[in-house]
Parts: sequence; C-alpha cells; structure tokens
Amino acid sequence: MRLTTRSMTDASELSLQLDSTLQELPVWELEIEQHLPGNTLLRLFEQEPLLPGIILIQNQEFVGMISRRRFFEYMSRPYSLGLFSLRPIANLYTFLQTQLCIFSEDTLIVAANQLALKRSPELVYEPILVKSKSGNYGIVDFHQLLLANAQIHALTLTQLQRVEEQSQLAKAGFRDLKQNYSRLLQNEKMAALGQLVAGIAHEVNNPINFIAGNLVHATNYIHDLLNVISLYRQHYPEAVAEIETAIAQTDLDFITEDIPKLLTSMQTGCERIEEIVRSLRNFSRLDESARKTVNIHEGIDSTLLILHSRLKNHKTDQSISIIKEYGNLPPVDCYPGLLNQVFMNLLANAIDALEAGIGNGELAVGKESHCITESGLSNGKRLRPQILIQTTITDEQQVMIRIADNGPGIPEDVQQRMFDPFFTTKPVGQGTGLGLSICYQIIVEKHGGQLSCVSTVGQGTELIIKLPVTALR
Repeated sequence: MRLTTRSMTDASELSLQLDSTLQELPVWELEIEQHLPGNTLLRLFEQEPLLPGIILIQNQEFVGMISRRRFFEYMSRPYSLGLFSLRPIANLYTFLQTQLCIFSEDTLIVAANQLALKRSPELVYEPILVKSKSGNYGIVDFHQLLLANAQIHALTLTQLQRVEEQSQLAKAGFRDLKQNYSRLLQNEKMAALGQLVAGIAHEVNNPINFIAGNLVHATNYIHDLLNVISLYRQHYPEAVAEIETAIAQTDLDFITEDIPKLLTSMQTGCERIEEIVRSLRNFSRLDESARKTVNIHEGIDSTLLILHSRLKNHKTDQSISIIKEYGNLPPVDCYPGLLNQVFMNLLANAIDALEAGIGNGELAVGKESHCITESGLSNGKRLRPQILIQTTITDEQQVMIRIADNGPGIPEDVQQRMFDPFFTTKPVGQGTGLGLSICYQIIVEKHGGQLSCVSTVGQGTELIIKLPVTALR
C-alpha cells in the first residue's frame, strides 16, 4: 500500500491560467492491492476524511479505482458490510462494475471538466483519474475540478471584459478566449446546478429514504408495544408497587397519547424533505438535455421554491409577495433545463431590483391599493414589494409568460443594452453581465421565441417571454 499526495492545496487557492492542465491540480495517489480484505478500504477512508477514492493494483499493475461515494453507498445497504468486509476487495470491485473516467495529465482543465460533466447523472460527481507520463495514476476530487474550472471561468470573463474596454488584445488570443468562453458557458449551468442537486440528492435523499423506510416499521413496532402494554394493564390492573412507580415517573398515559402524534410529525417532515428534493430535481433536469414536452408551471414553481429564502428581507423584515395568475397552458416542446435557467435569472433579477428599491426607500408600503395591475405594471400607486407571474396562450399558439415587479424601474438607456453580453449595472463583483444575455440566447436562438422588456422609472418592470408551443423544425 502506497499513499502520496501531490500538492493538497485547495484548487481555489491555485494560480491557474487559461491553458492550465490537470497536472496542476491536487492529486491523491493511494494504491492498495486488491487481494486485501474489504474492511481495509473502510479503515483508509476513515483515516483520510478528504480522500475521494483508492486506486486498486495487482502485482504493482493498475486495476481500477473505488470512490468514497460508491463505497459508502453500497456498504450502507443491508448485509453489504458483512458480505464484503472480510472478502478480497476484488470481489467488491467486480460487483460495483465501476466505469472509470481517465485523462492524461496534460489535458486542459476546461476540456476535462466539460467531458466529465457529460457522464451519466449517477456518475457525474465521481472523482476522475489522471495518468502521468510515467504511467502512474492519481485521483482528482471532482469538486476540486469544479473549483478550478470556476477560477478559469472568472479569469476568462475578466480578460474578455478587458478586451471589450481596451480593444488591444491580439486576434489569436481573443479567439482562444472566445473558445474558453463558449465552453465555460456550457459548463456553467451544469456545474452550478449540479452541485446543488448533488448536495441534495446524495447528502439528503439517501438518508431521508432510510429514515422514511424505517419509520413505517418503527410505527408498527410502537403500536404493537402499546397494544401489549394496554393488554397487560387490562388483565393485570393491580401491578406491583415498583411497576406503578415506574408508570407514574414516566407518565405512561401521556407517552401513549403523544407517541402517535410524534410519529405523524416525523412522517410529515420526511414527506416535506422528499418534496423539496423532487422540486430541485425538476428544476435542474440534469438528465433532460434534449427537447421535451413539459408543463411550464412546474418549472416556475420549482424555481420559486429554490428562491423562497430570498423573498424575505431579514434586514427590514419585509417580504416580497408572489402573485401567480396561471392560465390553462398546453404542454410546451422546449429544453426544460435551459428554460428553468431563464426563470431563475429573471426572478432573481426581479428580487434584486425590489431589494434595491427597499434599501433606497423607493418602495412605499401599503395594504389596500394594488401596485401591479392586470396589465402587469404599476398604476402609480405604491405598495409593498410584489412579483406578478402571468401565463396565457395567444391566438398565434404561443405561450406568453409575463414576470412583473413593482421595483424602481429601468431607465430607457439601460433597456437598450440590457441584453448585451457583459453589460451590467450592478457593482463590481456582484454581476457578470451574462444573465440576461444568456436568457435572450436561450429564448430567441434555442427556442425561436421572443424576450422583451417594458419598464418605466418609478413604475416597475415587466419582462415578457413568448414561446412557440411546438418546436420549430
């Protein structure tokens, strides 16, 4: 067994360049003979909490790799620990049927990240293997790869902005940056949403399924025990003094009455968590990169669920009201994941505008008048912050989605540039100027639809999406 680590610095602390390769990333090189018993893996993973995986060898020759996630996922199943802990690791590896993702050490980080994200959803967050020129293998944690990709992304955007402002970059360098930019744009959504879904699915979904599954049995067991206790008290009402004392001390009557309520509350909590997980999966739709006929309202509702925590301003204790006026829409042929990304950007921008209005005192608080009318925009009356979402079907068989807020509004000169790449009115570090540009590209170029803005300073903003119900072939 051999354990070496090559520069275990966090990837976010590395000084990477646009052409940085995998050999610059933190690499684990832990090798173990596959004839050793399976509990050896358990001991090694417990000793190294950050270890993403272990390389298997036989007679000093590379055999494969078992990741931490896959190992603990299978070991947590009934009887797996007893079945594989004392048997050779080779048996477990054969059972797992692991698909490996191997790159040479001179592979670009951006290219490796793009290829790794194309793996199936159940394997997309597995660590990758890096093969050196000398033939040795190392393991790179996939989250380290994402951090490195994000750093290169930020570097690319910085240099692209400098190009636009100064127009002094050579054509060859600009072409390389544009290639990085296009690749990173494709990775951005999957990386950001993938981390969200992975954190929920793997850290919450598996344990909650375990709890929910055992809660059914626990409920039955407890009811059986309560029935037995009831029978004892019915047929032996005169218990010995010691038992009577114990019943009084534990308040058995209260416990008997409260336990069913307690179990019901636990079941309700499990169902709520499962609902949140389903909504997050519906929002990201990592497994639906192709066109598909979907319910638009499900995507909007899932996005609102994710943004729910932002609807209340904890500094002012003021909440943003969501008004939904959904029409009877037919299923729409679209790219669900991309469309949900549009909803996320537009709703997040509306929340940002309302928060800015609250902070600058540009929103007045009222209780009786309506700031957003049926047309979607303000009628001059000020009210507490609101977002109105309306959906209708037009005579041209287009779905129209209107997202209106009663924020401070957008000046005319800003409206003319708001869909341009890299244009932003937010302070440095708070916006890249890509959100609305990506939305416009998704709606217009990918779906053949329309995206427009109607806004008046002091009267709010309305963004209107029009999508064909059937895809343009």
